Amino acid sequence: MKIFYFCQTKEIIINKNNIIVDLKKITSQFTIQGEIAEVAPLGTGLINDTFRVKTSSEKTPDYVLQRINHAIFQDVELLQNNIQRITDHIRHKLSEKGENDLERKTLTVIPANDGKLYYFDGESYWRLTVFIQNSQTYEQVTPEFSYLTGKAFGEFQYFLSDLPGEPLGATIPDFHNMIFRLQQLQDAINANPAGRLAKVQPIVDELLGRAEDMCKAERLYKEGKLPKRITHCDTKVNNMLFDENGKFLCVIDLDTTMPGFVLSDFGDFIRTAANNGAEDDEDLSKVNVNMDIFKEFSRGYIEAARPFLTQTEIENLPYGAQLLTYMQTVRFLTDYINGDTYYKIKSPEHNYQRTLAQLTLLHSIDAHLEEMNNWIKQLSK
Repeated sequence: MKIFYFCQTKEIIINKNNIIVDLKKITSQFTIQGEIAEVAPLGTGLINDTFRVKTSSEKTPDYVLQRINHAIFQDVELLQNNIQRITDHIRHKLSEKGENDLERKTLTVIPANDGKLYYFDGESYWRLTVFIQNSQTYEQVTPEFSYLTGKAFGEFQYFLSDLPGEPLGATIPDFHNMIFRLQQLQDAINANPAGRLAKVQPIVDELLGRAEDMCKAERLYKEGKLPKRITHCDTKVNNMLFDENGKFLCVIDLDTTMPGFVLSDFGDFIRTAANNGAEDDEDLSKVNVNMDIFKEFSRGYIEAARPFLTQTEIENLPYGAQLLTYMQTVRFLTDYINGDTYYKIKSPEHNYQRTLAQLTLLHSIDAHLEEMNNWIKQLSK
């Protein structure tokens, strides 16, 4: 299904069917405090459309309004129930630790006027959370930040390791299932709907040649050697909020938090934050793994997550960096071959450039794998 952009002019947007959507009216369907002053675009997310709702008084909170991408998150009720359970449990854990300022250290979901955790306008699904004041995100991190964020994601997983009740539902089934992603690639190759296969055939050959090695996590799981945990599954550095002094506040963008391998969360952070270049860098000479960031993130992560990790999980953390970078290369390439049906793009060749950049990063991780393994062994003694 094609993902469409919204045409945005502050409080009014025009959706894919050229129907005007009044964002103030959408926001008023939720149990908010105060009067809405302005609604404006927020952030640069690839999947959902996000807006900041400003209220007219300093005594009332601002909010974050999102149009949920229903083509990707098809069970919105499951999605929102997951997020509510996650945030409630983390708030409980922080309270047990004696933390204060809990409203800034967890997301607060605002229900709709009918009590649901979302609002459906007849075409799109919307949700609302409290905007965390004086917060900021970072696109890149220093080694010092990496240690702190490693602890944060390790603690995030640790907090959720004893989530009571039924297991969380999968908001995107098989999201980090490498076997499934390779099948998607094979389907794209077989169909070649955009006629792009010839251009990328050498990349296809290389990725398929590594397929068996990159399915190790799924094999270990089937053998009972690698457990599934509750994982974030999108551990980009910009999915964390920091206060005005650079102190970590909370993990955000919880849409893909669901059962998965800890290798995924570890690996995706290395893929994004420890890349000296950009995810779609046109200058491939800039794309390589930053080992200082790898080492400090690993140190913080293992320090926080060690109480629940198995030895198999710890030993395979560097493989997780390979796996998630390989997986993202496969996903960008699949989307390119399919004619750009999933990710938002800035140009017709954007997914191709993303593929090249991710493949370059994978080669750099390969070259540093022995050093990574030695560092993890040292930390786990």
